[in-house]
Amino acid sequence: MRSLLTTIISIPLLEFTQPAQAANHHAKALVLSCIDFRFMTAEQQFLANILPQQYDWTALAGASLALSGFPHEAELTVFLDQLDLSYKLHSIEKVIILDHEDCGAYGSLIDPNLHQNPKREYQVHTDYLNQAYRMIHHRYPNLDVELYFVTLESEFKLVTPKTDFPDLS
Repeated sequence: MRSLLTTIISIPLLEFTQPAQAANHHAKALVLSCIDFRFMTAEQQFLANILPQQYDWTALAGASLALSGFPHEAELTVFLDQLDLSYKLHSIEKVIILDHEDCGAYGSLIDPNLHQNPKREYQVHTDYLNQAYRMIHHRYPNLDVELYFVTLESEFKLVTPKTDFPDLS
């Protein structure tokens, strides 16, 4: 009975899964998002429209904030390791960073009421996104870096990086 039940449950699940493809394992991008579950579905739909199943994905609390070493330097190290591996193993061409509105990580570090001032919240995220852009660009100048701020209404606002920064070498 148990094996029959397992078979009945497994067959429908197999219809929705696709096997990994060993011969074709190049990704277009590495995506960094926050861990916040409220944005996962919208982010997956957004990415499906711009990079259908062609990206590596990592999530760290605060997304771009984690690249500043919040809450620990280990987050930065983890991201850089993932970036290096994604670049070497999957030949990525770009990095996409998805910050979002009403982020608890930003609230815990910057101001618990940050989300109550949308203009300031957007500026703070823009500043950290730009810091992340500079760091990634310095490490991999040939990679494109796309920055987004996602609203609670699932609007993906492209943040144009400030490119007038001093050379970090």
